[in-house]
Amino acid sequence: MGKRLKIYLPFAANEMKRQMAYKGAFYLFILIDLFSSFIRYYLWMAIYGSSGQEVLGGLSRSEMVVYVFMVYVTSSVVMISISTKVSDDVVMGTVAMNLIKPIDYRLSLISQAFGALMYRFLVPCIFIWSGLEIYKVTVLGLTLAGGKEILLYLLSCIMSFMIYVLFDFCFGMIAFFTTYIFGLRLVKEALLGFLTGQLIPISFFPKAVRQVFDFLPFSSMVYTPVMIYLGKYTGSTLMFMLLRQAAWVMILYLLGSLIWKKVTKRLVVLGG
Repeated sequence: MGKRLKIYLPFAANEMKRQMAYKGAFYLFILIDLFSSFIRYYLWMAIYGSSGQEVLGGLSRSEMVVYVFMVYVTSSVVMISISTKVSDDVVMGTVAMNLIKPIDYRLSLISQAFGALMYRFLVPCIFIWSGLEIYKVTVLGLTLAGGKEILLYLLSCIMSFMIYVLFDFCFGMIAFFTTYIFGLRLVKEALLGFLTGQLIPISFFPKAVRQVFDFLPFSSMVYTPVMIYLGKYTGSTLMFMLLRQAAWVMILYLLGSLIWKKVTKRLVVLGG
């Protein structure tokens, strides 16, 4: 384990340095995403106001405020794409160089994504999260999140991160067949905004649809950690949700290994 950390930690450190080198683009994306969150906030407040009800889909008006902005914080640190890197490596042929290096290509990508996670968490997200906690107490009249809720939320976020990057690695393997996946990435991101509960909490869907979502990994990416943070999962339900996340990590890891073996057998690189 110590040897592996020594090998792959530099990938994470270099990614953090790269993120710091391009602050302008990074903060522009933050502002765009934060602006989208405020749009969703005002939309939901309008929905609650017109409905005349204080609770919709199992969430009160105050909880929905927290949900909207915790979705932003969670998705920012969890949904870090590696499929773009895979596609670029295939297009430029550099994937061949990675195959002959004494490293695990997938672990190097995950390490880079982890570096991006750490940077995003330390720079924008922890400040937005802290501001949300202050807003909860001073304006919404809610209590501060307890240490147990925060630890469980962070544990769930780590597994959500692994689920997303492992899924994105599998998605990136499409580049070995189509080479260019930019259009598919746009479709993927649009679908995930819906399937992960970013746009609409999954509790708002009919029971039959929620049961379908239970068989998919997408709700475990964003919706599950946010609901844990809100205290909506307790006892055996909480344990089940965490175990389901752990199960998806293992399933996607094995699926990625299988796909990787298949695609590398058909890889052809011209030039160099």
